This record gives sequence, structure tokens and C-alpha cells, in this order.
Amino acid sequence: MEFLFDYGLFLAKIATVVIALVGILVLAKGLNGRHGSQKGELEVTDLTEQYKNTVHQLEEHLFDKPLLKARDKATKKEDKEKEKARQNEIKKAAKEGDLSHVRESRLFVIDFHGSIDAREVSSLREEISAIIAVAIDGDEVLLRLETGGGMVHGYGLASSQLDRLKSAGIKLTISVDKVAASGGYMMACVADKIISAPFAIVGSIGVIAQLPNFSKVLKKHDIEFEQITAGEFKRTLTMFGENTDKARDKFQVEIEETHGLFKDFIAIHRPELDLEKVATGEHWFGNQALNLGLVDEIGTSDDFITHACKDREVLNVRFVQRKKLAEKLAGATGEAADNLLLKWVSRGQRPFM
Repeated sequence: MEFLFDYGLFLAKIATVVIALVGILVLAKGLNGRHGSQKGELEVTDLTEQYKNTVHQLEEHLFDKPLLKARDKATKKEDKEKEKARQNEIKKAAKEGDLSHVRESRLFVIDFHGSIDAREVSSLREEISAIIAVAIDGDEVLLRLETGGGMVHGYGLASSQLDRLKSAGIKLTISVDKVAASGGYMMACVADKIISAPFAIVGSIGVIAQLPNFSKVLKKHDIEFEQITAGEFKRTLTMFGENTDKARDKFQVEIEETHGLFKDFIAIHRPELDLEKVATGEHWFGNQALNLGLVDEIGTSDDFITHACKDREVLNVRFVQRKKLAEKLAGATGEAADNLLLKWVSRGQRPFM
């Protein structure tokens, strides 16, 4: 009886959360209907300008004013001559009807901090589409990647988005400052070059699925569980029913097939890797990953961006959606519910990488 009481209390808590979530979603929908939906937009930040401002502020404390004044005067004269030459080039290109190469190449910086279902891919799609639309020869993209992986289909789509850059002929560098494991490494391997911090976690080329089974507990308390399906393998393993060896074997086959597809994808993008050695589900730190060929260089995204700022314009591109208060509340509640369901249910029904 104590078990039934606890179980009923648990269901009551879940029902309360669901009812609150539905109420917030209805409220958000009503407000959106009154005021109209708000589309997302790109935010572009000039990182080169930020870098120059930072250096200038520090130099003001290190050097005397006459020296800085003379230096600034010379810099302004040089910039004026460069701008004059650029304007002449633009006029010439306009007469010829081709304005595609009148600017210098740029480095575009984008970020991907992935959740378990890779929901951030919606913003990544917009950022990549915008970059492809304006890119010229010589442009490059730096992706600052941070994720431990998650759902196979979500990270498969994220990797496909990065492949769009490669198909467009745009050089892609991926920097891993903290972690790019499992599905995160699936994304990273698409890059022309992978940079890793010395102690960043890299690899984990494997697939996992797990779930608890309460069938013995239910049986002990005389609680029956029924599940009706059409199709022999519509559902293999279950949380509440008795799992059969046949279902376990089928699920194992599906996991192995997914792992095989994962390895095939990596082999296409990094053919020099010894997959038998690295596709074991293990992870390594950056220095170890370099020796294994999982990454190409040791460093941080800060090093890469700072060096680039000295030679060319560096722009951070972010797609953001302005949300009203009701949308933020609905989003936060929905995210909490998603995480709860993903942890306790989805891990048992879908493989994770």
C-alpha cells in the first residue's frame, strides 16, 4: 500500500506540472495571437573592433600620450589611403558590373552549445544560410563547439548543416574549448581543421541507450501492465513490461547499426583515423586526441580569433529570437519537461550518441 501511495503522489506531481505547462502554453498562444509572432533576427558583432578597442584601452595605460598621438595620426593617414583605394576599386567593379570581390575575406564566428536533443540546430541553420548567402572566396567560418552529444537524429541534422558550408566551398574550422563528445564529435569531424584545448574532452564515438525496468516491482504489488502494438518490433524494450531476449537482441542490433553509421560518417570526413582504435566509446583529452588524429591542433578559440583579428575582419554571427515574457515562461517550462522526459523515457526508446 505504501508503494501505491508513493506512486499516486508521483503521478499527482506529474499531472500538476503538465496542467501548469498547458496553462502557460495557452496563455502564450493567446498573447501571440493578439500581438503577432515575432520573427528571429541576426545579430552581428564586430570582434575585430572589440579587439582593437581592448588593445587601445590597455595601451593608454602603458604608453605616454605624445607617442600614442603620433601613432594614431599615422594610422589614420594609412586608413584614409586604404579607404580611398577601396572606393576606387568599388567604382571600377561597379562599371564592370561585378561587385562580388570588392571586399576582403572575413572570418565568421558562430557558436553551438548543444542540448541533449540538439534543439539549437534551428539557429545554426539560419546562421549558416546567412553566411552562405554573402560569402566570397577566402571567407572562413569558425564554429565554437561545446556539447556532449545527445539524440542521433538531432546531431545528424546539425552535422548536415555544417556540411552545407563545405558544399559551398567555405573553409570550416571547429574549436573545442571544453567538450565535443559523441554527437559533438560527429559535428566536429566535418571541419577542415579541428582545434582542441589541451584538456578538452573529445571522442566518445559510441552509442548508448538505457532505461529502468519496473516489471518486478509491479508484479510484486499485483499491478498488471498492458501494451498493445501492431508490428513485431514497434516497441522492443519497455519500462513496465517484461522484456524478452528476442527484444533485447533486436535492440542490440539497432544500436550496432547506429554505431556502424556513426563510424561510416566519420570515415568519410576523417579517413586517416584508425576507427578500430578510436571508435570504442572512449573519450580522450585534447593532447591525447591529437596523438590519435582526432584533432589537428592544440589551442583555444581565443587564440584563433585573436590572431585573425590582426589580419582581417572577424564577425560573430548569432540568430536570436526576441521572446515575450509568456514565451520565455512557456519555453522554460517546456525545456524542463523535455529534459525530464528525455532522461527517463527517450533514453530507453532512442539511441543516444
